Amino acid sequence: MSLNTAHAHGGVLIYAGESILVHSDGVDLDFEGVDIAHFKGTKKGRIYLTTHRVVFTNKNGKDMLQSFSMPFLMLREVALEQPIFGANYIKGKVIAEEGGNWQGTAKFKLKFTSGGAIEFGQAMLRAGQLASRNRPAQPPPYTPPAGPFYSAPPPAYYPPQTPYYSWVPTNTFPTAPPPDSVYMTSAPPPYPGVDPNMAPYPPPQANGMNGYAQGNSNDEKAREAAASGYYNPQAPHDVYVPQASAPSYTDLPPPYSEVEKKKN
Repeated sequence: MSLNTAHAHGGVLIYAGESILVHSDGVDLDFEGVDIAHFKGTKKGRIYLTTHRVVFTNKNGKDMLQSFSMPFLMLREVALEQPIFGANYIKGKVIAEEGGNWQGTAKFKLKFTSGGAIEFGQAMLRAGQLASRNRPAQPPPYTPPAGPFYSAPPPAYYPPQTPYYSWVPTNTFPTAPPPDSVYMTSAPPPYPGVDPNMAPYPPPQANGMNGYAQGNSNDEKAREAAASGYYNPQAPHDVYVPQASAPSYTDLPPPYSEVEKKKN
């Protein structure tokens, strides 16, 4: 739900302690229902599923929209679509958060031109389930990260190789993103992720990894919402976000009450 806050130096910007689970090139992003110049036209780029959110980065450096970040809390009516003709895609609605550089609610469609939509969508639901278990009773208020940006350490490029992450579809997405395309802020995520035991990575000066490339902290700001949701094991394709867990914003659309895999 934040616009142009999750990129730096031509790559994606993540928090310290956030890991990229899978990523996919060849993804088209389209919006409907919002009259903002940044959202017009098809955006072509790369999609990331992290331990805390979904992030799209645009490969066109001249486009007004360079990145778009969607934490689980701000998603509604997400569905995996498998048309008979054409590429599979993920659709849904996303809500803007105050401070996210846009306002309102937009419909989105993520079209995977090279395949992987279903696997990505299923992993996204699983990540939402795990993150919801770690949600505090009251989501913490959002504060933007401070300090310079660095090239992320290797643990941020790929999911940890432990049984806890066995659900990540590494067979479909076998490669990690290029190291020079992932940047990190020294601030930890402002919301819980899939693993409550994951600690923020130490900053470069603390761990001696002087190879990190320092960026300008004024280039970008990372503004995110609290991630939350409820998973019903009897309905594995459904994710619910209870109203009690939402921030005190007004006029929110109905909860994220339907996630379904459809075949036309």
